Amino acid sequence: MAYSHGAWQLETVVYHNTENPNSTEKRNMKGYWIAQVEVNDPDQYSEYTSRAPAAFTKYGGRFLARGGRSEALENGPAASRNVVIEFDSYEQAVACYRSSEYQEAMAHREGASSAKITIVEGVE
Repeated sequence: MAYSHGAWQLETVVYHNTENPNSTEKRNMKGYWIAQVEVNDPDQYSEYTSRAPAAFTKYGGRFLARGGRSEALENGPAASRNVVIEFDSYEQAVACYRSSEYQEAMAHREGASSAKITIVEGVE
């Protein structure tokens, strides 16, 4: 399966079989956004939070955690807002971030917050 966006294309193929590491069985591994956000202008940030879910939905994203309670156990305080979004594949998670829909929403986040967003591949 391939995803196209502008001049680039992502191929969605991951070879993984935990019982036989030499297998070429094709499996899509889930992808996750892990976002740690410090909000300094809630009114402007609400423009972002009202627009970004359309991009997440388009790329199959599902919120697993969205601003609930959190506790930092190592390396300083927790961010004021923590978000985890699951996608059907790592490639879909990356494509969502790079999409014009998300980039337009993200423009409303700039200046209203600082964020650290990491995309990780799941294990199954």
